[in-house]
Amino acid sequence: MTLLSALASRQLLVVSGKGGVGKSVVSMVLGRLLAASGRRVLLLEVDPRENLHELAGVAPSGGDVVRVGPGLRLQNLQPKQVIEQVVRDHLRVEWLVRRVVASPVFTHFVDAAPGLKELAVLGHAFRVLHGHAHGVSAETVVLDAPATGHGMSLLAAPLVVSDVIRQGPFGHMAGELATFVGDPGRTGIVVVTMAEEMPAQEALELRGAVVARLGREPDLLLVNALYPEVPLGRAVADDPTGLAHLWLRRRAINDRELAGLRARWSGPIVELPYLPVDRGPSLPDALEPVLRDALTLAAEVGA
Repeated sequence: MTLLSALASRQLLVVSGKGGVGKSVVSMVLGRLLAASGRRVLLLEVDPRENLHELAGVAPSGGDVVRVGPGLRLQNLQPKQVIEQVVRDHLRVEWLVRRVVASPVFTHFVDAAPGLKELAVLGHAFRVLHGHAHGVSAETVVLDAPATGHGMSLLAAPLVVSDVIRQGPFGHMAGELATFVGDPGRTGIVVVTMAEEMPAQEALELRGAVVARLGREPDLLLVNALYPEVPLGRAVADDPTGLAHLWLRRRAINDRELAGLRARWSGPIVELPYLPVDRGPSLPDALEPVLRDALTLAAEVGA
């Protein structure tokens, strides 16, 4: 089994990492690769800036499900709307639903209950996968998760909520999701980083938190935007612009951080090059064949 086919066998892929390392474009490309393998895929994001819409070249949808390719759909999700839908599904009387969701008590509950918004995101993905969501279904959900710390909060939310709320629809949902997220055969965790000090350290801290709190390892570490190695014989000393010196320094930092990651990360590591491509639809277009080949190579060498 290749690493790509292993990822395709998961129902949920959670992509996290420090902000600015490229996790949104990685999420987009993973969704495209899985859709190309024959899976029906939903790309799910919770960032109100709708980064995935920009990368897909489609207009912001305000929460609507948008088709972005064969077998590939995209949705920007607002957790409060999901929680309101859970209330609607259980009360089934619209005037009563409106009274509940307009209540200050309900608003305070949604804002203050630890892990509830994160639980709503995972719950929506779970409902999509089981055909219980309104207007969308999928075989795989790729979740462009919040940055590292919030990403761990999202993964741990089912355990947190199940400790606080033991009864009712949210307690039942939390129990199901805790089992679902903790099962490496159903939920995959992909960590994206760059070979720089702070992102690399956050990636290692995220791995430690996943192991400690979920009792499992992430499936994959993607090291993004690596500077190319300096060609042998490059006349660095004679470079009047100083760009060659900058190139050498950046690559030296990459090499140092890569060595640290390889020493402390026990699972597969895939390296992706820095691509001089503007942000937008052209970026996932350029990265897709690179990531596809890298995932295949990683599996072939037993990484």
